Amino acid sequence: MAIRARLSAPREIREDWPYHRLLSASLPASMLFAGDRRMEAENILASGFATKNAILAKRAGWSYLSDVAKTWQPNRLKGIQVSPDFGTPFLAATQVFDVRPVPRKWLSLERTGDHTQRFVPEGTILLTCSGSVGRATIADKSVQGILISHDLLRIEAKQPSDHGWIYAYLRAPTVRSMMTSARYGHMIKHLEVSHLDALPFVELDPDRKLEFDDIVKEILSSRNRAHGLVTFAEEEYTKAIGPRASEPMGQTGFTADASSIFGRGRRLDGNYYNPTARAAEIAVSAGGRKTEKVRDLVEAVFVPGRFKHVYGPEGLPYLDSAQVLEVAPDIEKYVLSLHAEKQAGYLVREGTLLLPCSGQLHGVIGNVVLAGKWHENKILTNHILRIVPKNKADIRIGYLQAVLSHPTLGRPRILRGTYGSSVPELSVRDIEDMAVPRLAGSVEDKIADAMEEAAMLTANANSLEDEVAEKAESILREFLLHKSGA
Repeated sequence: MAIRARLSAPREIREDWPYHRLLSASLPASMLFAGDRRMEAENILASGFATKNAILAKRAGWSYLSDVAKTWQPNRLKGIQVSPDFGTPFLAATQVFDVRPVPRKWLSLERTGDHTQRFVPEGTILLTCSGSVGRATIADKSVQGILISHDLLRIEAKQPSDHGWIYAYLRAPTVRSMMTSARYGHMIKHLEVSHLDALPFVELDPDRKLEFDDIVKEILSSRNRAHGLVTFAEEEYTKAIGPRASEPMGQTGFTADASSIFGRGRRLDGNYYNPTARAAEIAVSAGGRKTEKVRDLVEAVFVPGRFKHVYGPEGLPYLDSAQVLEVAPDIEKYVLSLHAEKQAGYLVREGTLLLPCSGQLHGVIGNVVLAGKWHENKILTNHILRIVPKNKADIRIGYLQAVLSHPTLGRPRILRGTYGSSVPELSVRDIEDMAVPRLAGSVEDKIADAMEEAAMLTANANSLEDEVAEKAESILREFLLHKSGA
């Protein structure tokens, strides 16, 4: 009998038995009929379920999160989407975790119910409650004046002295596992306010609380300072270059001269000639300003090759394209398949520019990140283009980042070079050929100083996020092992 063609190779027939073991456990029936009466085996078998019960079994040293914090959620959003000229910017849940949140939707404020509850005060703890649940962050200045999705729970400490410890506690991996063990739903998982209220919360003495509060304040201060410095640098660059010659393209299309497609590149895709990018190119080279190619200013521009992804807990941390653009991303993958001699192309050093080169135009592709200490000793995906500075460069890497990442004079120029249908890509050649305007040395230094300090502050904030999570995890494990609370 003929065997039909398959999309993948047939599975190897296993004769040894059992070649897998069923994950199972027995527990008292009384556990199923207390509280919220959870019947899903997935939740009961999760490690977080056992941890939660281990804390609840102790007679002292803990309380419920509802005793120390107010957790609430706005009603489901029913907004009317309008143009940016008439609307208020809106962020989805995952966008709040971006180093630089960029709104993609604008809503009519008059038609948005309870809109005052959808603005988040600085310092509020936000926690995902749909999809990948239980991920926490702190609202900083980058989200001020922006409507925030109802898919984020708002958590406010009842006493200011508890704020830092609450945030650190929610960042601990073991606490995250307790939250995920309480989720429900088949395709899309959810957490409710009641699940957070019922979360056991380990108590801490005032001196240790103060330590966490100081660290969390430094995290927030670093992020706010970095946000302000990037804004300053972009304003200085705009003043030096001048505004674009025309407005961005609308929804009705655009035209281009036929002669323009017969140059060196012979690009036939319409996006290459879009007026937003053309206006940025004209502004950069206006007035006979001196420009130089990226390739002449840096040591190398390259994308490492593909590699076989084999993960395991003993490997090096792995970052994908989206994670380099996030604050304190969840690192859940560790690469085992790269030996020491093969790691060089995937590891980056401080001062390297990172540019995601694959993805949708409204997403990660074309953004530019300046690597800091936090990015070192991590495997970065081959979907990130690297721009390596020279040892004795005649251009500051912070200034080059500002040129490439500027929201109106930089990134549109990068995106015009994308190719591909389903998943747009960027080529090394297009980045190498980009023109970099040279300004007075004092102006370039001013812009570079701001961008480089912002990168250092962002990396420092990420390191502090890791630190508070590790410390909170250590305290929780000590509490679980300590018998006096039993």
